[in-house]
Amino acid sequence: MSENIYCYHCGRHHPKEEMRQVESKAGKKWRCIKSIEATKRGIAERDAFGKQVTAINSSKQREMLKAALNPELKAAR
Repeated sequence: MSENIYCYHCGRHHPKEEMRQVESKAGKKWRCIKSIEATKRGIAERDAFGKQVTAINSSKQREMLKAALNPELKAAR
């Protein structure tokens, strides 16, 4: 079974084979190859990638909030 590692850049877990350790101001961190390659592209493509990641993260956050509030809504009825 493949070990999954969290990518600090895109906020998702990936198989270790798809990850690389990169040096940051805070030390070494894991980052997926897809996000590393995205930074080598043009500004428009990088912005599109960033917006895609933001949309995914926002959607996940809304789902978590909705799930957290849902039991309270059922109890109020």
